[in-house]
Amino acid sequence: MLKTGGRYRSQVCDTEVIVVRAPSAESDLCCGGTPMVRLEDGQPTASNSGPAEGWDGGSLLGKRYTDADGTLEVLVTRPGGGSLGIGDTPLEVKRAKPLPASD
Repeated sequence: MLKTGGRYRSQVCDTEVIVVRAPSAESDLCCGGTPMVRLEDGQPTASNSGPAEGWDGGSLLGKRYTDADGTLEVLVTRPGGGSLGIGDTPLEVKRAKPLPASD
């Protein structure tokens, strides 16, 4: 289960993230089409084959990624070649809120 403040890394690329907002339901955080592992566990990477086809869009340093419902939010602390997702659903870069008009 994902927890706020948890640090995770990809098994197929260099991507590392911190969970900013965790969903209440059980979720499978993925990168490059492969589940991510906790950084603290120190587990070896699954393979050096790289991200799966369709999951190779990459992640951007310092950007926040979220799901469509806004229940999950992660911050990329190390970029990589894999795209982030929850299961089979890709995450999107979180957009800044527009500032109010100052009339």
